[in-house]
Amino acid sequence: MRTMVTKQGVLLLIIIYVVVCHTKEESHSDRVYNREVSGKEHFENEHHNPEYDHEAFLGEESKTFDQLPPEESKRRLGIIVDKIDTNKDGFITREELKDWIRYTQKRYITEDVDRQWKQYNPEEKLTISWDHYRQLVYGFLDNMDPSEVEQDTEGISYRNMMKRDQRRWAVADADGDGNLTKEEFAGFLHPEETDHMRDIVVLETMEDIDKDKDGKVSLKEYIGDMYHMEEGEEEPDWVKSEKEQFNIYRDKDGDGFMDDKEVKNWILPDDFDHAEAEARHLIYEADSDADEQLTKEEVLSKYDLFVGSKATDFGEALTRHDEF
Repeated sequence: MRTMVTKQGVLLLIIIYVVVCHTKEESHSDRVYNREVSGKEHFENEHHNPEYDHEAFLGEESKTFDQLPPEESKRRLGIIVDKIDTNKDGFITREELKDWIRYTQKRYITEDVDRQWKQYNPEEKLTISWDHYRQLVYGFLDNMDPSEVEQDTEGISYRNMMKRDQRRWAVADADGDGNLTKEEFAGFLHPEETDHMRDIVVLETMEDIDKDKDGKVSLKEYIGDMYHMEEGEEEPDWVKSEKEQFNIYRDKDGDGFMDDKEVKNWILPDDFDHAEAEARHLIYEADSDADEQLTKEEVLSKYDLFVGSKATDFGEALTRHDEF
């Protein structure tokens, strides 16, 4: 994500970056882009977690629905069902449901692109130039002392940040004219979502983790990216588990390192379609006549499966009248 920042803003981002990078992570999931359709655990104590389905089906809207009384929850669900049924035949197929789940998961990306496009391009021109973007984000560098620009106390170079952005910009710039359309700008902001941008995601990840710059990621570098053991501290079990993950699943050729292809397979996995699996699950649970598709009545009769509800006094205050 890119935002318009001043010198002070960049300093704040640097501090946040350092804190995050030196925090002991519970997993490497922050590097993996093809995440599940929900941040919730799918199963808890071997029981299915309904909050997983709610978040998968609604995305961020699940937090709003949690506060709605049942009547309002069903009303809004009915509106959503009409949106999912894109061919308006009265039935929701697995493909339509899968497309909806994917849409809800990527809606935040669309909203982020819209917001930043307006922020950097308030005149709504057809393109944004690199020079314009650079001036808005890194223009403060022009007035800084060279020694202050080159490196701060944590070893993070402002100019390197700018060069990295410029390289990503060039990859996003499909026609090479130095300007980005809104679609190209979306690839710049969220390269993991665009096929031709994914190699730059791998390259940036390699640069972050490959500390000795030998073009590959060792087990030490893999663990060091998320965990820094303090002297006298016992290694947590989750770190031992991550080491096993590295040896069994990450390092596929068993040479002790991850090359760029193995890193790509790790951070951009394509071997499992979580949206497809969730669509199958929801249809299985709500398809009362077993015809492998859902009617509006079947969905509404299982509204708790799709959206849940809590009868509280906060529902009206959280209503988004522009969407519902």
